[in-house]
Parts: sequence; C-alpha cells; structure tokens
Amino acid sequence: MKENKAGNLRDMTEAELGAKLQHLREETFNLRFRNSVAQLDNPLQLRGVRRDIARVLTVQQEHRRGVRPATGKS
Repeated sequence: MKENKAGNLRDMTEAELGAKLQHLREETFNLRFRNSVAQLDNPLQLRGVRRDIARVLTVQQEHRRGVRPATGKS
C-alpha cells in the first residue's frame, strides 16, 4: 500500500477494515515493546503504523457517516 493508501482502504469492506485495524494495533504493541528494550532498528516505523491506524479509523468514520459508502471491491 505504498501509493494512495487511503484510496486502497476505501475499497475495503467494514470487516476487512476491522481486521486491518486489529493487525495494526498488534503491530504497534510489538513495535513499542521492541522499542522499549532497544531492539527496534528504525523507530520511525512506529510513526508509520500510527498514521496507518489513523487512516483506517478515518475511512471507517467516513463509512459510518455516509460520506463515502463501503464499496467492498477488494
């Protein structure tokens, strides 16, 4: 999901977005743990995962409010 990340997320269904969000939150936990014991090579990974979580939450909110209905093409 390098280019147009939000566009790719908008093509997902609510169930897929929920699964993606759960995966990203687990990844955040693992990265934070590895960062606390100084085993994380690139601490900027945390920032990227947090931003991905924000993107997923934004798209979910768009679906709920009807701004952009879930298409579920993927």
